[in-house]
Amino acid sequence: MPVAPQVVIIGGGLGGLCAAHGLRRAGIGVTVHERDPSPGHRPQGYRLHLDSRGAGALHQCLPPRLYELFTATAGLPSRRVTVVDERLRELHGVTFDGVSAGGDPATFSAPVDRMVLRQVLLAGLDGVVGYGAEFTHYEHEGERVRAWFADGGSVTGDVLVGADGIGSRVRGQLLPHARIKDLGTRCVYGRTLLGERVAGLLPPRIHEGFVSVRSSRAGLALGLVRPREDPAEAAARLWPGLRPQWPGDYVMWALTVDARELPGTDAERHGGPAARRRDRRLRTADDRLRLRRGARVRAGGDGEGRTSDQRNVPARANAPLERFRPERASPAGSPSARDLAPLRDLLHDTRGLPPGRGLRVDAMSRGVRADRVA
Repeated sequence: MPVAPQVVIIGGGLGGLCAAHGLRRAGIGVTVHERDPSPGHRPQGYRLHLDSRGAGALHQCLPPRLYELFTATAGLPSRRVTVVDERLRELHGVTFDGVSAGGDPATFSAPVDRMVLRQVLLAGLDGVVGYGAEFTHYEHEGERVRAWFADGGSVTGDVLVGADGIGSRVRGQLLPHARIKDLGTRCVYGRTLLGERVAGLLPPRIHEGFVSVRSSRAGLALGLVRPREDPAEAAARLWPGLRPQWPGDYVMWALTVDARELPGTDAERHGGPAARRRDRRLRTADDRLRLRRGARVRAGGDGEGRTSDQRNVPARANAPLERFRPERASPAGSPSARDLAPLRDLLHDTRGLPPGRGLRVDAMSRGVRADRVA
């Protein structure tokens, strides 16, 4: 009787966790190795938008009740993208008909909170995900592959999947010629807890979907996150024992500027005088947030109007690659929630892969497809 293969996944983000669920559902052994010491060790963003591709991947990979929990904690459907000017006057917009945030992945289009989604994906993976495992390199051992970690430990498997993000060490070893391209922009983003006072100061269209504020020198993106059901109540109903961390409804904002408009280098802005000046200004914004000219809202006792967890990040992307035929270690494409479909296809096409068989992976700029090798 064939023995199911063992898959080793490097990276416990959204892509790695989704892949782990799909492999387990297909009866394939899997372990996930994450370098962070715990799931909440560092903030990893706020609002994500998932369309039918991301929802379809989750629907195929997650247990049914866990997928139901995902849809219950998603926001209201995103039916429109609106662009406004500096005075919040609408310039143009696009409306999407037939979208929903319900159980049908084919019509799904809604925002989700990244941390809540990650906690949902961690459910049911006890004993599968290990933390504090910093991957360093891999080696081939006959028909298997061994992954090595910074503490000197290692693990072997039939297939090694790199789901370790923009700075993937798996990709770095497998494809040393692959480049990460700096897009020349810098983004400061955060979230502001939402209440009636704050909501009244936002562009009306924000309740229908994403809003982009355009000016000649910068761009501001705004998006609400309002779950269809309180995450704690939904988890108690569908997955008892899971206690999602949820701060309350909020508006995510992201200010994007040309890197040349900013003083100093990235390193200086993250740890030098420029960073300290930024932090002082953001702390001031906590007490009195100016949302538009002449309008102010003071943070209330319930935290409404309070900004939190601001981040300053460069915009980067993987430069497109030509098709390649990799080894047993394979990058799994982008680990973002919107690009989970390639992982779903990889899992579907490799079900029942007997030990000792390899993968043929065609990597394009938009994803990964895997086929069995006869």
